[in-house]
Amino acid sequence: MCGWQVGPRAQKDRERFPPNNILFTLTGAGLLWMGWAGFNGGGPYAANSVASMAVLNTNICTAMSLIVWTCLDVIFFKKPSVVGAVQGMITGLVCITPAAGVVQGWAALVMGVLAGSIPWYTMMILHKRSKILQRVDDTLGVFHTHGVAGLLGGLLTGLFAEPTLCNLFLPVADSRGAFYGGAGGAQFGKQIAGGLFVVAWNVAVTSLICLAINLLVPLRMPDDKLEVGDDAVHGEEAYALWGDGEMYDVTKHGSDAAVAPVVV
Repeated sequence: MCGWQVGPRAQKDRERFPPNNILFTLTGAGLLWMGWAGFNGGGPYAANSVASMAVLNTNICTAMSLIVWTCLDVIFFKKPSVVGAVQGMITGLVCITPAAGVVQGWAALVMGVLAGSIPWYTMMILHKRSKILQRVDDTLGVFHTHGVAGLLGGLLTGLFAEPTLCNLFLPVADSRGAFYGGAGGAQFGKQIAGGLFVVAWNVAVTSLICLAINLLVPLRMPDDKLEVGDDAVHGEEAYALWGDGEMYDVTKHGSDAAVAPVVV
């Protein structure tokens, strides 16, 4: 919602913005995956069967989502992508989180397939075709990797939550997903209602926050300052990597110049 309120970057910045450091991206992804297993596994607040199931399902779903995302990149774009694999990892982690301790392993696999394909479609295909989504300059794909994947995970929890695991996690009479019949249909409806409430709450409250901030300071820099970038506002450059720490100069380094290796 903030992205909609602020608006997109300058067009030239949207056309080409390569990652700053893919090795750091992989390092962060590994740390995130490891930490997320503890995040989901710590949900029961005990070292028990539900915690171990949560850790196992987290890894199953995440690995499957990463594989599916990478395969889709190869099928449609003819080559795998490291950044794409990381995105697939994130959608798997997000999707399994609400269901980690209450679904069986086969369900985690199914969730991984859907987590690696549905957000991939919304991010790689739908976003580029939608005028509304193009208005949102989502550089990290947060809407897709967290919004779409999170909503998907919540809905699939209402579908695949296994009665015995639900009772182990939180004893509630006849708690189950729709796949297992009984009161599962009602639970699936609750998941839909909860997801819609979160979306509505986010839109309303975030809009109010942005409007309040805009009364004090502009949410968006003028176009002339956007052309200059960080230096226009702070008098300093985020990544002074040109030469010996000098600031970027288009007349000297060119628009697509690469950093030359320094030989000592």
